[in-house]
Amino acid sequence: MSTELDNTPRTNCADCPYFPEFPRLGNCVPGDACVRVESGRQIDRFFKRNPGLADVYLHDSFWERRAIAVRYAAQELLSPLLDDPDEVVRRAVAYRIPLDKLPQLMHDPDREVRITVADRLPPEQLEQMADDEDYLVRCYVARRMAPGRLFRLITDRDSEVRKIVATRISPSSLGLLIHDNDPDVRRIVVERIQPEQAVSFAHDSDWTVRLIAAQRAAVEDLPVFIQDDDPDIRSVAKERLS
Repeated sequence: MSTELDNTPRTNCADCPYFPEFPRLGNCVPGDACVRVESGRQIDRFFKRNPGLADVYLHDSFWERRAIAVRYAAQELLSPLLDDPDEVVRRAVAYRIPLDKLPQLMHDPDREVRITVADRLPPEQLEQMADDEDYLVRCYVARRMAPGRLFRLITDRDSEVRKIVATRISPSSLGLLIHDNDPDVRRIVVERIQPEQAVSFAHDSDWTVRLIAAQRAAVEDLPVFIQDDDPDIRSVAKERLS
């Protein structure tokens, strides 16, 4: 047996209900695929060989055994674990629970559980999570919500969320983000906005935003950029006019 297996946690097979039949049939391998040790890798290997037994371990006392069993168990048996005391178990449940049960996890105390919910929910239900306390959850919401429903996130308190909104919202609605207080957001806006609206950024406080505006503005609006304090912006405007 390899050194890797020799160093892996083992259990006494003699009092195992699956002994000696399972080792003989190759359904388990002591030190490599075993459901009785507290080793996630061994437990997972055991359920890969015996997925039909996962249902039996959904309410096991060891959290990792429950979490791994969730991956292989029948979906219709997972509902009782929606309020499992361990967040890792609930995360596994969130990945596999039928979609109609997912709303029950929208307000789970664990962020990763809510992220999984936001990643799986039908887009038409995502607006219910737009006010989540965690910005990463709202980022997932912003990536998946229909562009026409993103208005409520335009003033989100986190710029990472607003940047996603700026990349996805309809070009006709980008004007609502022209005065965003984050230059990264305004850069995205000026790159997507209609050329005739780019002049709105001619006096932006960030020179990189003004530079993009000068590169994209309608020709008739270029004279205002020739007056800019930055030589690169003046150069771009002059070159385009010539």
